Amino acid sequence: MSDTTSSASRASQILSRPVTLGGLTVPNRIVMAPMTRMFSPGGIPGEDVVSYYSRRAAAGVGLIVTEGTYVGHDSAGSSNRVPRFHGEEQLAGWAKVAEGVHAAGGTIVPQLWHIGMVREQGQGPFTEAPAVGPSGLRLGADQATGRAMDQVDLDAVIGAFAQAAADAERIGFDGVELHGAHGYLLDQFLWSGTNRRTDAYGGDPVARTRFAAEIVAAVRAAVSPDFPVIFRYSQWKQQAYDARLAETPEELEAILAPLTAAGVDVFHASTRRYWLPEFDGSDLNLAGWTKKITGKPVITVGSVGLDGEFLSAFAGQGSSLRGLDDLLDRMEAEEFDMVAVGRALLQDPQWAAKVLAGRFDELTAYNAESLKTLS
Repeated sequence: MSDTTSSASRASQILSRPVTLGGLTVPNRIVMAPMTRMFSPGGIPGEDVVSYYSRRAAAGVGLIVTEGTYVGHDSAGSSNRVPRFHGEEQLAGWAKVAEGVHAAGGTIVPQLWHIGMVREQGQGPFTEAPAVGPSGLRLGADQATGRAMDQVDLDAVIGAFAQAAADAERIGFDGVELHGAHGYLLDQFLWSGTNRRTDAYGGDPVARTRFAAEIVAAVRAAVSPDFPVIFRYSQWKQQAYDARLAETPEELEAILAPLTAAGVDVFHASTRRYWLPEFDGSDLNLAGWTKKITGKPVITVGSVGLDGEFLSAFAGQGSSLRGLDDLLDRMEAEEFDMVAVGRALLQDPQWAAKVLAGRFDELTAYNAESLKTLS
C-alpha cells in the first residue's frame, strides 16, 4: 500500500466517525469554519446563501458554522451586507438556510457576533449607534475612541445573545456558536489589552471572563438543556497577532473554567496554524490544551490542508497543499475531536467529499482569487 493510499484510508476512517455534541449527533468530524462574506444586503440571507451552505453539506461537511451574524444590538456590527440574526425577514432567511442544510444531510449552527470596538462611528447598519466596548479602546490604542459599557449596555448585549440563541433553536438550527475570538467584543473583555476596567468585569483573568460567562449562562438558560452551545476563542487578535490571553496552562484554565461552568458544551480554539504547540514543554496545540483542561469536546482550526495562514490570503497570496497525516495523528490520539476547515472549503465545496473518500489526487491548492467569488 502506497503512502498516499494509506493516508487516504486513515483520513476516511478517522474523519468519518460521528461525534456527539450535547444532544446533537454530527455525522463526521469535519466542520466548516465561519467566514465573513458580506453577501446579505439588508442583513437578509437569500437563496444564494442557502445554496452556498447546502452545497458544502451535500458534499459531506458534518457541521457548518455560519459566517458571523450580528445579534440584536445596534452597536453589534459595521456593515449592512453582513447577515443579522434578528428581525423577521432576516430570521426567515436563516430558517431557509437551516432547512436547506438539513435537506442536504448536514447540521448547522449560527455564529452569534458583536464586534464591539472594531466598529467605527457612523458605520452601518445602524449609523447612529455608538462604538462600545469594555473600556472604549480600539485594539492597540491607549486613548478611548468609543464608550465604555455601563451595566445597561452589558445587560442589553447579554439579552441580545440570549434572544438570538432562542431564535436559533426556534427556527430549526442545531446549536449556536458564540464568537469570543479575534479581538471582537467578548474577546475585548477577555484580553487585558482592551479591558482596563476596575469593576467586577475587569482585573484578573477570572474577572475579565465574567461578561462572556454571563452571556453563556443567559444563552444556556434560553435554550433547551441539550441544545449545544459552542464558544470560539483565540489567543491572537486582528492587528495583534502576538497577543495572548494566557501565557501558561494555569492562566488558560482560569479563563476556561468559568466558561465551562456557565454552560459551554464545545470549545472552538482558533489558531492561525493548528500544528504549532501552544505552550513550552508540550506538543499540544491550543485545542489540545483546551480539551485537557475542560474535558469538553473541542474543535481545532488553522490552515488545515494548506501551508499558509489565512491572513496572507487577504494580501493576495495563495497557499500550497499540506498533508493531513499530522492532523490525523492528533485526532487519533484524541488531542481534539473535530477539525474546522475554512479556505480549502471556500476554494472547493467538494473538499470534504474528496477527503472522506480518499480522493486526495483531486484536491487543489488554495487560490486567493476564490476570496472574490465565495461561491
